[in-house]
Amino acid sequence: MVALSDLLFLSALLFSIGLYGLLTRRGIIPILMCVELMLNAVNINLIAFDRFLVHDAAGQLMAIFSIAVAAAEIAVGLALAVRLYQIRFTTNVDEVHTLRD
Repeated sequence: MVALSDLLFLSALLFSIGLYGLLTRRGIIPILMCVELMLNAVNINLIAFDRFLVHDAAGQLMAIFSIAVAAAEIAVGLALAVRLYQIRFTTNVDEVHTLRD
């Protein structure tokens, strides 16, 4: 049986890897992947606390809602990345200083 502390450790590890990647990466795609990793760490927390402390489906429903929001966020992020590449021929966030052409 997996203990709550094991799941919280896994979640903290995933969140810290995502945060490190978010702070060190400069491309839009790796940044979006790191944000997704951080959101999945939060989902692990929601489900773990729901399973071990609350014993109802509220945490699981919140995790499913969070997955749906993350899917929409990725769709918008990828659309922005494609449009940015069409305009500037780069996906490096350091080279984008303004939203105007």
